[in-house]
Amino acid sequence: MNLIFKALADPTRRRVLELLRRGPLSAGELADHFPVSKPTMSAHFAVLREAGLVDTHKDGKTVTYRLKLSVLEDALLGFASIFGVGTADPPPESKESPAPTQEELP
Repeated sequence: MNLIFKALADPTRRRVLELLRRGPLSAGELADHFPVSKPTMSAHFAVLREAGLVDTHKDGKTVTYRLKLSVLEDALLGFASIFGVGTADPPPESKESPAPTQEELP
C-alpha cells in the first residue's frame, strides 16, 4: 500500500491517473499534457507501474498506458478500513484519554 500512496502523493501522477480514467493513452499523448521533459514523465510512469496503478502495452515504439482502477479501489478500501470507514465494526478504541464532558470541566 505504501507504493500506491507514494504514487498518489505527486500531483503530476494524480493527473496522469485522471487522464487515464477516460481511456488508454500513449506515453506521448500523456506527456503532451505536462510542461516537463519526456524523461521526467518516464520516471512518473515508472512509479505508477511499480505501484501497480497502470498497465502497459507496447506496440513497436509506442507504449500505451491503461488505468488499473481495481488496484486503486483496493488500496483506498484498505486504507478506509483502518479507520473503520465502510465497515459495521467501529474503529479500535484510542489509547488517548477521552475528552472531558461538560460536567467534568471546571
